[in-house]
Amino acid sequence: MTRARRLPDWADQRKLELAAEFNKSRGLYLNLLNGVGGGMLSTAIPKEARAVYYSKGGADMEDRVAKTSILGFAVGDPNAYRPDGSVVVESVKTRLVHSAVRHLLQSSPGWAQTSGGQRIPISQEDMLVTWHTLPTFAMRRMLDWEVPITRAESDAYLHLWQVTAYLLGIREEYIPATWAAAYRQSDLILGRNMGPTPEGVELTDVLLGQLAEQTSPPLGVTRPLCNALARYLVGDEVAAWDAIPREPVWDPLIKEAWPLLVKFRENLVPLPAVPEVAWTIDEAARQYILFYLTKGEETKIEIPTTNRPG
Repeated sequence: MTRARRLPDWADQRKLELAAEFNKSRGLYLNLLNGVGGGMLSTAIPKEARAVYYSKGGADMEDRVAKTSILGFAVGDPNAYRPDGSVVVESVKTRLVHSAVRHLLQSSPGWAQTSGGQRIPISQEDMLVTWHTLPTFAMRRMLDWEVPITRAESDAYLHLWQVTAYLLGIREEYIPATWAAAYRQSDLILGRNMGPTPEGVELTDVLLGQLAEQTSPPLGVTRPLCNALARYLVGDEVAAWDAIPREPVWDPLIKEAWPLLVKFRENLVPLPAVPEVAWTIDEAARQYILFYLTKGEETKIEIPTTNRPG
């Protein structure tokens, strides 16, 4: 346990401090991409979707997402790797949960029948796949949106997630050393580890239903808007695997409005250029983040002792 809490020798506190500032200034984008975007990607990863579905957390997705968000918010917290930060503790707790799930799922008939011959879940490659749905996906999408990011900020953000990968138990030789290496590795392993499953489709439906519910009052955010936002974040192929329906009204609106909102936030276009709908999306994202920040204060990562009931 003591060894698991120790940062790697190559951890650079200066980069971690810069990453903390980057997380603060780009928090809305990162939380939206890692929360909603990463969630939709995870349900399109058969091994991950089935591991979640047949474990205890799959039966209560609001609680499961809240527990997952604890680690995500810990990584994004300005104090993440400072002495009063919580990311080290939450990483160790997550490793303990992974160990329990590896043991428990082997006795799950549902998981055994759908595991594709995998004897023990959450392998090194499985963890890397999940890792790429977070920093690699987020960086790619922010660059797609033309968010101004300096080389130092980019390097610091990668370093933050390299250290986090190490603490989560990913072996050093598998952790990408550069963004170029991360993109190559992501293209290689995500391509062979993604696709549709009944479990993933069901989890997606639950997650998007919760997103609509959590951001609806008083915004009036509807499920169709949430569907369109999810499709915009992850693209048509992943949306098809997740069985996210097309939304003829909202799909084109979000595709037009969100990039303009980003440009306004980055002082690249004046306020009149931003459509009204963009502010609805912006506030919905804030409400989503606030919900899970609040939920996280009430929730603790716990080691499961059973699989999904029934």
